[in-house]
Amino acid sequence: MQNDYFGFIASAYGISALLLAGLALWIVLDARAQRRALAAIEEKGVRRRSSAARPENPS
Repeated sequence: MQNDYFGFIASAYGISALLLAGLALWIVLDARAQRRALAAIEEKGVRRRSSAARPENPS
C-alpha cells in the first residue's frame, strides 16, 4: 500500500525542493543586482534622504 504512492510523493517533494531552491537563487541574484544599482546611484552623488543633513532651525 505504501509503495503505491511513493512515486507521487517523491515527485511532489522533488518539485517543491526545486521550486524553493529556484526562489532562493532568484532572491540572491536580485539582491546582488539591487546592491549594484544602489552603488551606481550613490556614485552619481545621489544620497538617501535619511542620511541628509538636518537643518539646524526646522521652523
